[in-house]
Amino acid sequence: MAAVILTVAAVDQATKQFMLSWLTEGEPVYVIGDWFRFYLLFNPGAAFSMGGEGSTWLFTTIQLAFVVGVAIAAPRIHDRGQAIGLAMIAGGALGNLIDRLFREPGFWFGHVVDFISVGDFAVFNLADVSITCGVVVFIIFMFREEVKK
Repeated sequence: MAAVILTVAAVDQATKQFMLSWLTEGEPVYVIGDWFRFYLLFNPGAAFSMGGEGSTWLFTTIQLAFVVGVAIAAPRIHDRGQAIGLAMIAGGALGNLIDRLFREPGFWFGHVVDFISVGDFAVFNLADVSITCGVVVFIIFMFREEVKK
């Protein structure tokens, strides 16, 4: 689980650094017409640009609690699929947590770097993708375990 968590967070941070060096905030780079584009923004809210500036501290606290909780629970998780799902969620949470701790406007209140824009949906990053996919993986394997019982 630790390897998945650290890999997801590292890849997320690397892509954010690349996008920060390549993109200009507010200027889209069109990839597939207007449907898929890279669009740099700094998000004080939750995943997929939900929530607002006043909630940044709350999202930081929740992400930290989740990452620590998964680290504590990891030895007791015996289903490989559930472990991978939780690790994907925790890795994404860690990637965004790093932004919240070390990016402007300051420690604990930093804004998350988002850069993927699809259609009229919110702008997001690879950490958000990992969190979403991790939830799906975790639920699938949780149901699979229930069916076995």
